[in-house]
Amino acid sequence: MTTLRDAGQPFAGNGNTGAAGARVGDSTGEFRRQESLLKAGALQSAIFNSAYFSSIATDDKGVIQIFNVGAERMLGYTAAEVVNRITPADISDPQEVIARAKALSLELATPITPGFDALVFKATRGIEDIYELTYIRKDGSRFPAVVSVTALRDAASRIIGYLLIGTDNTARKQVEEQLRWTEESFRLMVESVTDCAIVMLDPEGRVASWNSGAQRIKGYKAEEIIGWHFSCFYPRDDIESGKPQGDLAIVSAKGRLEDEGWRVRKDGSTFWANVVFSAIRDPAGNLRGFAKLTRDLTERRMVEAELINATSVAEKANRAKSEFLSSMSHELRSPLNAILGFAQLMESDSPPPTPAQKASIEQILHAGWYLLQLINEILDLAVIESGKLSLSDEPVSLAEVMSECRAMMEPMAEKRAIALTFPSFDTPSFVRADRTRLKQVLVNLLSNAIKYNLQGGAVVVDCTTSRGRRTRISVSDTGAGLPPGKLALLFEPFNRLGQESTAEEGTGIGLVMAKRLVELMGGTIGVESTVGSGSVFWFELKSAAAPELPVDDAPPAPFAPPSALHPAPLCTLLYVEDNPANLQLVEKLIARRPDIHLLTAVDATLGIALARERRPDVILMDINLPGISGTEALKMLREDPLTAHIPVLAISANAMPRDIRNGLEAGFFRYLTKPIKVTEFMDALDVVLSLSAKDSNNGN
Repeated sequence: MTTLRDAGQPFAGNGNTGAAGARVGDSTGEFRRQESLLKAGALQSAIFNSAYFSSIATDDKGVIQIFNVGAERMLGYTAAEVVNRITPADISDPQEVIARAKALSLELATPITPGFDALVFKATRGIEDIYELTYIRKDGSRFPAVVSVTALRDAASRIIGYLLIGTDNTARKQVEEQLRWTEESFRLMVESVTDCAIVMLDPEGRVASWNSGAQRIKGYKAEEIIGWHFSCFYPRDDIESGKPQGDLAIVSAKGRLEDEGWRVRKDGSTFWANVVFSAIRDPAGNLRGFAKLTRDLTERRMVEAELINATSVAEKANRAKSEFLSSMSHELRSPLNAILGFAQLMESDSPPPTPAQKASIEQILHAGWYLLQLINEILDLAVIESGKLSLSDEPVSLAEVMSECRAMMEPMAEKRAIALTFPSFDTPSFVRADRTRLKQVLVNLLSNAIKYNLQGGAVVVDCTTSRGRRTRISVSDTGAGLPPGKLALLFEPFNRLGQESTAEEGTGIGLVMAKRLVELMGGTIGVESTVGSGSVFWFELKSAAAPELPVDDAPPAPFAPPSALHPAPLCTLLYVEDNPANLQLVEKLIARRPDIHLLTAVDATLGIALARERRPDVILMDINLPGISGTEALKMLREDPLTAHIPVLAISANAMPRDIRNGLEAGFFRYLTKPIKVTEFMDALDVVLSLSAKDSNNGN
């Protein structure tokens, strides 16, 4: 057999035949032929000597004749060990060779003998053949190979041998195995997900894959739904409106779409779904399909709906409570206004009441003001618990607040011979708080410390600032103290810890108010008590730096009471009120003011008519009037040029903070609440009458 090395040898002619021209022509042709042979030989030599390809050539019987360097490297044999000794079938996995013979026999409908024939059968028929099989090395180890088989033929097309060129396919197999393992792991992971429906759609929207979560949520088995268009999951209205196609169009354009809406199960029932679409594209950007993830949020939606409903019910209940409290406040304040108003008139009457009468009047006033305090505290607590209490957050001077609290509480302490001790502030001390509410907390603690102290006892107020920039204010008393079991009940509403049977008045909500207010101001409150030794109530707030006040060098303007500014001419006051007792009370109060002439009206219609006709200097307007309310009447007065300039004071038993705020926002000059405090009432009249007189002097 002619070897490849012999075929690649260049042909060497002697150059001595023919004429000169012929010799030149023959020489040129011979040179080209030799050059071609040299190139072919070099190419063949490169292929057969490559270390990266196993090149095995056999004779027509399959016995190996050539075993190149690549074959030696891959299989571990030397050429001498295999040439003229074995066939390629002897270094191949025998089971794979048998399997190939069977497969080819079925494919080509002819019996094929396992062995070398199975490896070259297609090549003998002139069919291009590239296949995969496992080669076995000399040491017994194995590796996957891709083999290309070519039949070698002579000039008469007779088969004289076979060429098997193989490459080591280990790396590609490893990659394929890794990819297969990854894909299988991903498939198993997707299949194991039951909380979500994970579905693959083809570019037209037909279902291509279906996991167990999809079956659980939507009810279809994979074999029932694969191939169907995904629009079958949409309600009929959505299908008719073209929503499924619209969703795919958005995903195709944007790459992703998240949506929530109703979807339909196999049994026709609906569920609220969260759906996320993602477009799947190949490296060239071509759309390959869509990934669709669906979660059933029906339960969450039901919970949300229940929560919304519960919130709505709570808000309605809260509004109903607020309206009830406002109504009760009004209903309680109206009779209190008469009680306290006439009692104040009797107290300041001329001639003065007898000592016995004075004592009775004092009892009426004491009980009335206490009842008013009780109403105010209940309303205040309701506002706090509704979350509608607005607080300012500003630096507050503790020295100023304690000075004011001391002035308020000393009379109460003197009656019980209680010694009050307050800290002295050598350096300014400030906390971040609402000034009014801070005083309310401190007054409440001081009041309790005095009321529940021993006769002739002591109350000590102390103030310390920690490194954590918090200031603690404590109120210590020398009272009876409380056992541990009662300390936990101190901050419960209306719980007076057994003091109901004593002579001490109280509502049982003061400490609750104090606790809520301190917490709203960002602080904490607590108590320590020892039976027989007394108690210490304390609260902590954030420390603050002293505020920077603007410099004002102008001297203060001298104060003069309104009556001293101008001689008081006779002024006209119009009072619009439907309650006879309240009308009588104001009539008696105004009777003490010779500078004021009083007009009255029992409803807004009459009041507006009187205002237009008599043009009073001031109008006193009740809010809850029959027919037209006081607020509506104010609006009508403001719209009339004849009455638009007249200041209007509101006077009402609607004393909730929002009532006062709404009244001032509506345009009332002042908002007075019932029961009337005579001094406050007179002061308000003086202020508004002085302004009215000033406007008259200016020609307004």
